[in-house]
Amino acid sequence: MSHISYSELKDWSFCAWYHKLTRVDKIDGFKGNEYTAFGTAMHSVCEKTLLSEEVDDDFFVKELKKNISELDEDVDINKKLVVDMIGQGKQIIPEIQDALDDYFEEYELLAVEMPLMEDIKTEDGYKFKGFIDAVVSTPDGKVHIFDWKTCSWGWNAQKRSDKMVTYQLTLYKHYFCQKMNIDPEDVETHFALLKRTAKKNRVEFFRVTSGNKKTENVLKLLNTALYNIKNQRYIKNRSSCTGGYGCKFYGTEHCP
Repeated sequence: MSHISYSELKDWSFCAWYHKLTRVDKIDGFKGNEYTAFGTAMHSVCEKTLLSEEVDDDFFVKELKKNISELDEDVDINKKLVVDMIGQGKQIIPEIQDALDDYFEEYELLAVEMPLMEDIKTEDGYKFKGFIDAVVSTPDGKVHIFDWKTCSWGWNAQKRSDKMVTYQLTLYKHYFCQKMNIDPEDVETHFALLKRTAKKNRVEFFRVTSGNKKTENVLKLLNTALYNIKNQRYIKNRSSCTGGYGCKFYGTEHCP
């Protein structure tokens, strides 16, 4: 049974040729770095916090160092950055529970790292795969899905409203509701920012709207991607070659 995840859809949306190189030809794209190691460590801290398990600075430091040790050997580690990240993580940790309490006031934990492997009803033989960081319920009957995101000082208005960024939560909500047979009207979606360089409010929750129109748009994108992937149509998106952070394959033997 074939499946597609949000991250794979994002790669295809970035450039179908990039998707082919990394997902089909298995040529390494992004390998991870200090920032991904930090993000994974903080996710572990947040998960333990939600589960009311004991978590302290030592746990975070051990997780960060373990994640860094597991990076590819050719990744050049910035040791000063790692030292800075240790201090930054220690400042974030005590604010996590307070931020949860301030934002939701009263809540019940339903799941952490909830797996999704749900049928894509418009595409026989394909499933949507994902993991929801956290699911909680509140006394008003609402169910809340949220995803932890590490960043530097925060997200600007453009990033917060970027459709490709918010599509992650829209897809998670759609397939969560399909899995649990729950009315989408009863589900709200949120990002939780863990801000490394912020001087205050280092943990920030904000709601992301995921209504019917947005859901229609992302499912249309998903169907378009699957149609092109199945038919091996790999058209280069030239605007991604040098736009934004650019593409690591641009100008190489893989994408001359």
